[in-house]
Amino acid sequence: MSSSTPTPRRGNTRQRIQDIALELFAEQGYEKTSLREIAERLDVTKAALYYHFKTKEDILISMAEDLTRPLDELLAWGRDQPRTLETKQEILRRYSAALSGAAPLFRFMQENQATVRDLSIGKDMKGRMMAMIELVKEPDAELADQVRSVAALFSMHAGMFLIQNLEGSVEEKRDAVLEVALDLITQANAES
Repeated sequence: MSSSTPTPRRGNTRQRIQDIALELFAEQGYEKTSLREIAERLDVTKAALYYHFKTKEDILISMAEDLTRPLDELLAWGRDQPRTLETKQEILRRYSAALSGAAPLFRFMQENQATVRDLSIGKDMKGRMMAMIELVKEPDAELADQVRSVAALFSMHAGMFLIQNLEGSVEEKRDAVLEVALDLITQANAES
């Protein structure tokens, strides 16, 4: 499988449907994929697929709920922590792990931005990102430090896509991206 194709999860039918749908969305695009094609790839009837999901968007929403649950847990945890550099560093470490688990969904969203913008998951993800920014950025910090804080988060997103052609294992690249994000958040919170 290519690095952008998720490793199929074993287990229940709902997860298999999500995995196959995401695979087809990656191969031919969200708009060009039909429920019939998803059912055929799964080797089930369209009625059997309908039992679990009525629309392609329902599949995406369920996938987003499953894959973004760690982000929601991180947001809840982060809100209860003191606003210290150590907390922000831990938020970035946990965010790195959450992004890793949700990589197939984020790749889909990146490659289908126009479609996602019109779907509910796009609005939900934007809300999560704004909440993450609020956890790591100090509102009264100098503008350059606010930018560093936001850049720390977005460097992690960019790292999922832009470093694919760099040398190193996936783990080494993820560690390097986290190191850069931690450097940025440390600079943003340095006492002047």
